[in-house]
Amino acid sequence: MALIMGPSYLLKLAGYLVVFGGLLSCKPPAENQNQYDWQLPKGFPSPLVPQDNPMSVAKVVLGKQLFFDVDLSFNQTMSCASCHQPEYAFSEPKKTAVGATGQNHRRNTQSLVNVAYNSNLTWAHSGLNSIEQQILIPMFSEDPIELGITGHENEILQRFTNKRYAALFDNAFDDKQVNFDKIVKALASYVRSLTSFASAFDEYAYQNNDAAMTDSAKRGMELFFSETFECFHCHGGFNFTQSSQHQNQRLDLRPFHNTGLYNLDEKGAYPTIDQGLIEVSLQPQDMGKFRAPTLRNVEVSAPYMHDGSLQTLDQVIEFYAAGGREQGVSNPLKSPFLAGFMLQPQQKQDLIAFLQSLTDRQFLKSNVNHGSKSP
Repeated sequence: MALIMGPSYLLKLAGYLVVFGGLLSCKPPAENQNQYDWQLPKGFPSPLVPQDNPMSVAKVVLGKQLFFDVDLSFNQTMSCASCHQPEYAFSEPKKTAVGATGQNHRRNTQSLVNVAYNSNLTWAHSGLNSIEQQILIPMFSEDPIELGITGHENEILQRFTNKRYAALFDNAFDDKQVNFDKIVKALASYVRSLTSFASAFDEYAYQNNDAAMTDSAKRGMELFFSETFECFHCHGGFNFTQSSQHQNQRLDLRPFHNTGLYNLDEKGAYPTIDQGLIEVSLQPQDMGKFRAPTLRNVEVSAPYMHDGSLQTLDQVIEFYAAGGREQGVSNPLKSPFLAGFMLQPQQKQDLIAFLQSLTDRQFLKSNVNHGSKSP
């Protein structure tokens, strides 16, 4: 049997894997959930789904086609998948994103792995907790421009009034008419379907396969869940992020943290280009706070941090061992969990091995779509 590390450790680990998933709203009606087979491993909770956008296979199929279609951008140069690439866990290997006009954005593209479980969306916005709401930003935002739909709405809708899309919309909504409400709901359904629970860690921890993880990865797991390294405080639960919600739990957890990346004035200031949650909350204590992302498939989602300033997992672990970066170590607003720790070379390799055990190769391969134009 897996996890043979002693009763006390098992109980502790089990608690970490279960407790850190919050619940924001009531469970949707059962019939909404039954319209779609999540194909989740036994014991994993289903994500919450809005009552006005129940899951269905037809909506997911339509949403996937739209997600990979460059016709959704005003100049037909990029799709959602241009930044959220399946082989990189629906992130991209760039420091920060670039929009359809070539405009550089200020933040790193986040992975969409298990985004259906996120209680908060984007890097630093406590008010964005609906995928349908969040999708409007890349579609219609004018600063920065991403897909650049604003001002080109009719032209873009016209691109999807063809025989193939008419059938897809009819299957998904019992109506062939194309509009942005349906596009958003279909995209949200596809994004919600991107669940990943087939990593080596999952096989070891939940399917009792002792051979699924290497000895190094097992040692790294013990370090990860230890009170010395404290990684689990921000990256806890079955989704390895504090920002989680699902149908079984109602926990109000703070998903935003200041990790000591910067401290420009010895009072905790971050660069004016991006100061985190404070931009939304206007609360001084929220300077430099960003959402802790999931660590699932983190091996392939480099670079890391909200500004893409750390390139490798090796650098990430060194950063946390130091308790921040340069002056950020003494940032007075830094999370108390970022105290730093002594790190031996073998321990670093073990931690990296554990993080690599969270990679779901099946998920990365199964979501590739080679189509990029309207049919």
